[in-house]
Amino acid sequence: MQTRPGPAVYVAGLVALLLFAGFMALGIWQVERRTWKLNLIDQVAARAHAAPVAPPGPSSWGAVTAATDAYRRIRLYGTFDNNRETLVRAATALGSGYWVMTPLRTARGFTVLVNRGYVSPEQRVAHGKPAGPVTITGYLRITEPSGGFLRSNDPATGKWYSRDIAAIAKARGLSNVAPYFVDADRSGTGAPVGGLTIIAFPNNHLVYMLTWFTLAAMTVGAFVVFVRQDARKRRGGA
Repeated sequence: MQTRPGPAVYVAGLVALLLFAGFMALGIWQVERRTWKLNLIDQVAARAHAAPVAPPGPSSWGAVTAATDAYRRIRLYGTFDNNRETLVRAATALGSGYWVMTPLRTARGFTVLVNRGYVSPEQRVAHGKPAGPVTITGYLRITEPSGGFLRSNDPATGKWYSRDIAAIAKARGLSNVAPYFVDADRSGTGAPVGGLTIIAFPNNHLVYMLTWFTLAAMTVGAFVVFVRQDARKRRGGA
């Protein structure tokens, strides 16, 4: 003798349907995010391994974005203004210390802040400061206006925790400054130590995707078990 499902089954079915739809939507979103992340990694890798190009000039600054330009190989020609360098807190494979951010007046007439590399706290003052024309090759990086180390920059006291180009330029009285900076390659054996740029993007989307799809499948399984248990109870009480 067959019995109709009780009200609890319909309630459970509605809850299961909502959970299933939610988990599937999250899983599909992670599929899309994973595709986007893999494309991003491929694009950055292509830019990072390409031959160096000239830095974007003032007419192109409005079009410079992280999506299209981050980690592009750049070659600069110009002269450092060592008197206006800025030390920004850094945590590197060599330890805690500072990035040496030095304005470079390019041969084309505009200024680019160059992250010449890492110095230890003991090397804050005693580090190399090239004079005369230089050639710098490195990666184009996007300004960091949000602060770092969970602290905001404090230009008034000279405490810098992120490479905020606009703020540094204002504090140092610089004009016609590119809205990006360049991480210089390593050159020589002394300080600052360049070439410490880490190009890596976390990509856990496959794990998240499998997690959401597994939860969706478990929701269906749990509902099927519930329906069968409800049916047995009703047959037993008939």
